Amino acid sequence: MNTSIKDMQKYLDKWQAILRLRDWDIKLQTIEHDWRKTGDIKIDECDKNAVLMINTFNPKQTNLEAMIIHELLHLKLWGMDQMLEKHINALYGEDHGDPKRSIAYGDFMVLLESTVNDLAKSFLSLHGDDKAISFGRLQVEVDEELGK
Repeated sequence: MNTSIKDMQKYLDKWQAILRLRDWDIKLQTIEHDWRKTGDIKIDECDKNAVLMINTFNPKQTNLEAMIIHELLHLKLWGMDQMLEKHINALYGEDHGDPKRSIAYGDFMVLLESTVNDLAKSFLSLHGDDKAISFGRLQVEVDEELGK
């Protein structure tokens, strides 16, 4: 994956405008040590601040632009995400060991991630500079199985 700070900022600026997130202050933060994620976003809804974290050490994805779109979509959907999580907590409690809560929360997270991934791929195909789809984790799994 391209880990150029200049390109990260270029894509952040581009997609912040396209996704109508200009009213947010977003800081880029590179992660330069072993980390299980390629990207993440931490959000302070009250101050409209966010930190977009990007793994530059061992990213699991290959398309920087797609990863930035993906994380910004999480910001765009943050309010809905938090509302649904509150509803799950109200219905099932906050005990992460409760099997009923685990099922509901797991289903929610799979649906959230798959929706964000689909939207990111759609935006990328329409407006991306790099339209290549990253097979990231899946390709790593295939490579391991093939002994690469």
